[in-house]
Amino acid sequence: MEKRKLSFWEIWNMSFGFLGIQMGFALQNANASRILQIFGADVHELSWFWIIAPLMGLIVQPIIGHYSDKTWGRFGRRKPFFLVGAILASVGLILMPQANIFISVLPALWVGAGMLMIMDASFNIAMEPFRALVGDNLRTDQRTAGFSIQTSLIGFGAVIGSALPYILTKYFGVSNSSVPGSVPLNLTLSFIIGAAVLIGSILVTLFSTKEYSPEELARFEDPQNEEEIKEEEKSKLTDIFTDFAKMPTTMRQLSWVQFFSWFGLFGMWVFTTPAIAHHIYGLPLDDTSSQQYQDAGDWVGILFGVYNLVSAIIALFFLPYIAKKIGRKSTHSLSLVIGGIGLISIYFMPNEDWVVLPMILIGVAWASILAMPYAILAGSITPKKMGVYMGIFNFFVVIPQIVNALIGGPIVKYLYNGDAIYALITSGVSFLIAAALVYKVKDVDDTAVKS
Repeated sequence: MEKRKLSFWEIWNMSFGFLGIQMGFALQNANASRILQIFGADVHELSWFWIIAPLMGLIVQPIIGHYSDKTWGRFGRRKPFFLVGAILASVGLILMPQANIFISVLPALWVGAGMLMIMDASFNIAMEPFRALVGDNLRTDQRTAGFSIQTSLIGFGAVIGSALPYILTKYFGVSNSSVPGSVPLNLTLSFIIGAAVLIGSILVTLFSTKEYSPEELARFEDPQNEEEIKEEEKSKLTDIFTDFAKMPTTMRQLSWVQFFSWFGLFGMWVFTTPAIAHHIYGLPLDDTSSQQYQDAGDWVGILFGVYNLVSAIIALFFLPYIAKKIGRKSTHSLSLVIGGIGLISIYFMPNEDWVVLPMILIGVAWASILAMPYAILAGSITPKKMGVYMGIFNFFVVIPQIVNALIGGPIVKYLYNGDAIYALITSGVSFLIAAALVYKVKDVDDTAVKS
């Protein structure tokens, strides 16, 4: 038996929910530090609040992956999980910028951090089954294209989410001014719009995509009798630890690439707003409420939109072609080098407009980070373990973020004297280390190598 070859639009619809997930994720990435600073967080405390995100991924994704592997009902295998995740994430999106309405119960800063936790847990509930769905439904020769199309939708969603506050102010006259302790209206409205798009895009995937049953997936890999299939279904949640110990060699090798890639990304997400506000706009380190600071925050949204737009274009039109010609490993390594140069070069930009150039370079790396490791990994995983191993692989996404969350703030405060621009340089160096480590990875399913 062989899986049916899917058309471009079938793959597009299957991945379309990621548009909304990433729109919400982009709103969080570009604005969470800004919102937390508005509610009273100091710059060196930001990474401690952001530790919530990787912790949720560390806990949630393997568990969701395990249960989605074992779930099958009238609504499918993966689909129930990303629907529930989308609903919960929408609640967090709506309430985070409005945390000050709960001030009579708890300080706005802690309510905002709580909504950040809900969003992160919910995004993780939704994301892992989406990645597993691509592995489930696509043949080997379509996986690079599948993850690239998914990456392009991630990019388009992130562009919309990142730029939305700026667009609402620039073109629709929505105010971006605020009194101390209050989030500007353009941010609040952006998060509400993001919640609506998230639910809508998830519904497109739910109604347009069919899933293979666990029995069908098992037979695609190796025709088994019913007793073997039923035995597989008896596995326990604690088997996650056994699966971790038995992870494929390719996954172990990719873990170090992922560590340095995501260590760098986390530093960029947390510290870009204060870095741009201080180093590019020349604002004092303690300025978190002036009009210039709000303008800097809106511009960071545009910058994040730029790198996500570039990633969408690269992933959709270039990444599969380049990977086919030079191999997935060389493609990923080259992309990481380009992104590392982009992060380091932010230090040398003369004004905010010039920072667009480094963001273009970062977008190349982001496209590859979201596609190549998963395409390499999928070829080394048995289909019946696709969900749990995609969840376990997330360990190597979240652990470096936890490490950065613990040490990033103190490093900025004590080593960099509060100047967050040096955190971005550190992120660039981390990308370069990841690029070198790619060549230690064995890609057992690289179509460029086989052709």
